[in-house]
Amino acid sequence: MSIYVGNLSYQVTQEDLVETFSEYGKVVSVQLPKDRETGRMRGFAFVEMSSEDEESAAIEALDGAEWMGRDLKVNKAKPREERPRSPGGRGNFSGGGGRGRY
Repeated sequence: MSIYVGNLSYQVTQEDLVETFSEYGKVVSVQLPKDRETGRMRGFAFVEMSSEDEESAAIEALDGAEWMGRDLKVNKAKPREERPRSPGGRGNFSGGGGRGRY
């Protein structure tokens, strides 16, 4: 299981997160998702620690704490939900609307 860290500064780095979370135990991994189009940080991260006890200690200490000018939101990450694909997506052309000869 991992920890969700929200309301992050857009300037935060993986090193910043490792340094801060290492105070509560061993950090196994850090994921900092970026926006596909802009390449900019999305304002949240996932931190995985080596034990549930370490994760719980980090959550308790950091949830609501002010860090880099922001109040952090820190909790257990929820499993990713599968989103249903919407009908009519790419490749589903139902005729009409194209530029034909008139």
